[in-house]
Amino acid sequence: MKETKQGLASPEARAAMHELMGAFEAFKAANDERLEAIERKAGDGLLEEKVARIDQAVGAAQDRLERLSAEARRPVIGAGVSERDPSTAGRSPSPLLRSGEETKSAFAGYLRHGATAGLIEIKAGLSSGPTSGGYVVPEQVERLIERRLMAASPMREIATVRTVAGGVFKKPVSIAGVESGWVAETAPRPETDPASLTLLEFPSADLYASPAATQTLLDDAMVDLDEWLAAEVEDAFAAQETEAFVSGDGTNKPMGFLSYTVEAAATADWGEIGYVASGADGAFETSDPVDRLIDLIYAPQAQYRAGARFVMNRRTAGIIRKFKDADGNYIWSPATQPGATSSLLGYPVTEIEQMPDVGSVSLSIAFGDFKRGYLIVDRAGVRVLRDPYTAKPYVLFYTTKRVGGGVQNFDAIKVMKFAAT
Repeated sequence: MKETKQGLASPEARAAMHELMGAFEAFKAANDERLEAIERKAGDGLLEEKVARIDQAVGAAQDRLERLSAEARRPVIGAGVSERDPSTAGRSPSPLLRSGEETKSAFAGYLRHGATAGLIEIKAGLSSGPTSGGYVVPEQVERLIERRLMAASPMREIATVRTVAGGVFKKPVSIAGVESGWVAETAPRPETDPASLTLLEFPSADLYASPAATQTLLDDAMVDLDEWLAAEVEDAFAAQETEAFVSGDGTNKPMGFLSYTVEAAATADWGEIGYVASGADGAFETSDPVDRLIDLIYAPQAQYRAGARFVMNRRTAGIIRKFKDADGNYIWSPATQPGATSSLLGYPVTEIEQMPDVGSVSLSIAFGDFKRGYLIVDRAGVRVLRDPYTAKPYVLFYTTKRVGGGVQNFDAIKVMKFAAT
């Protein structure tokens, strides 16, 4: 594979970054004017509209920058062996490489014409579990789909992703930790208590999409069908996955981190997500909203704050963007270079649109180390079933991959509950 020509510091990305910085400076100036008018008790509706309009411009500029960065990270399939490694130019490819190219060629024949020679067939399940039937895509195509999902899915960027062979991934975790102690070189070693272990299970479920193509498209020799298929399922898979990782109920889908039982952070047990109250039902407390965000930062233990980040949707971000600290400084900072993210109180912010809006007892903000806190499980093997009959004259490609997920460390993730207590 080779990366796209547009890098993270492309002229277009730099222009988007400068647009974001300019819009944010204009937003701060307009918001300062609005706050001064409120202090003089001379609220102006036009000022409110101006701030809202500029805030939308800030959001649009940030969306553009993030889109350009995501496009720069998306991989495309290389044209040949010499592009992957210039030192191999002019040499005969290895038998293993030839085998991979032969499998890829066979898969292209299946997509174009339905030829099945050289592919691994998966029979449709009867009573042994949900399987789609069809054929396993070559490893190159599976890796391409995974890399495109990594670029498109914000949860895959911040969580731990593991590929497994079985349908259920089981992970033993230590709840209380292993005891230790100091001892002299020749002194006896007293026995310590063993760690308290529990077994977490992450079952995978079928995620599917059915992109359609015309026979004209399939007959076009210039069209890279591997890239086309990966691009078609990317958006559908990414949206469904992200929603499940955030709020999935665990039934035929991953368990979202907002779907676990929530308790006050000071009293939450293992298996529960701790929360910090915003101080008002369905809103931030008027007097000290920044203090509540600081409380959320210090809810996880110190070892989880080094790699921590905020997670919220853009509407929640729009509310927080107006907050200032006690010294009159804005607590929100836009990205300072292409490929970077905005920050809040010094911590990066990941915007996930599937996070709930601010409302009564909503869990609209999460904070923590998601790499250590949330686990995404991919079962190896993406399946494709070619269907030229159901939607004639179009050809459907019923594409299925198995995905699971859930919280693997309940101490690493905390949330803000928009309630008085």
